[in-house]
Amino acid sequence: MMEKLKQRVENLYTGTSPASVRLRYGLILFDLATVIYFIVVTPLPHTALTHLINEVLALFIFVDFLCRFWIAPGKWAHLGRIYVIADILVLGSLVLNRFTGIDLSFLRILRGVRLGYSNYLLQDLRRDSRLFREHEDAIVAALNLVIFVFVTTSAVHVFVVQSGGGPKDFEGYVNALYYTVTTLTTTGYGDFTPTSVGGKLFAVGIMVIGVSLFLRLASVIFTPNKVHYPCPSCGLTRHDPDAVHCKHCGGRLKIETRGAG
Repeated sequence: MMEKLKQRVENLYTGTSPASVRLRYGLILFDLATVIYFIVVTPLPHTALTHLINEVLALFIFVDFLCRFWIAPGKWAHLGRIYVIADILVLGSLVLNRFTGIDLSFLRILRGVRLGYSNYLLQDLRRDSRLFREHEDAIVAALNLVIFVFVTTSAVHVFVVQSGGGPKDFEGYVNALYYTVTTLTTTGYGDFTPTSVGGKLFAVGIMVIGVSLFLRLASVIFTPNKVHYPCPSCGLTRHDPDAVHCKHCGGRLKIETRGAG
């Protein structure tokens, strides 16, 4: 009984049937909706309604986490994946806020990491979307930069604006976003300046990581588009969108697209 249930869950998460594809796209929409929700509610006061919504979201995320863990062939390797670690941090922030009152809401935006690192999701998008297939690296790089900006903004808002006596409101959040972007771009107008050692080190981290992500995005935008498809012969993973043969070994490629046999 349990084996049949496990097989059914595995087929839904990893299969190619219409129901499996619909489930994965539904999970995409769920992830996008939760990320947008977490960004929107960060500057708002906690209410009974937001606590209830958070608990419902935590339940859905936990069930999804358990299903993926259950069907994973290598449990420890699965737990080491970056998007699984992000899910654990998201669940931890929701649980800590519910039972201890510790506000780690900035970690919840890490839910968006799943959008750029889930293998089966990426396979669906490569097959179904020519735009994604031809610009995958740029889209993933832009997603990483956006997630970093909003995670950092929320962290600044939670730990700097509020701890410094600032208001937990939209204006305070905009100030945190403004500080994050000016620091990341090394513009540094000077109207918001960290005074503590921790604040200065945090600003250094924003600049180092943020500039690296920004340069990564710029590099993939200004380089020729490649699609992701492992060559069966040599393993080369980047090819021209219309490639029929691998440029490295000459092996025949069958890059999957919607309608391809």
